[in-house]
Amino acid sequence: VIMDVTSEFSEDNNTLTISIVGRFDFSCLQQFRIAYANAEQKPAKYVLNLGGADYLDSSALGMLLALRDFAGGDDADISITNCTEDVKKILKITKLNEIFKIE
Repeated sequence: VIMDVTSEFSEDNNTLTISIVGRFDFSCLQQFRIAYANAEQKPAKYVLNLGGADYLDSSALGMLLALRDFAGGDDADISITNCTEDVKKILKITKLNEIFKIE
């Protein structure tokens, strides 16, 4: 199973972009948590790039909520970008599109 989680800060260090390639499921829980929890500083904004993600399951939805809690709950600034239509549909069905910015 090809799965890859990478993270990088913007030049001004205000935004942390986490990119996921392959399956976004329980198998990448540890890597996903490390991608944001081990950052040297807490960014103002998080961007989750799902352009390479071809699948997500219920544990991925839980990981999104854990990121939201970590980033400040209701005050968190998190965008989910480059979703496939299938992923957008899942986010809409689970109403996560109401608490994340889907771009």
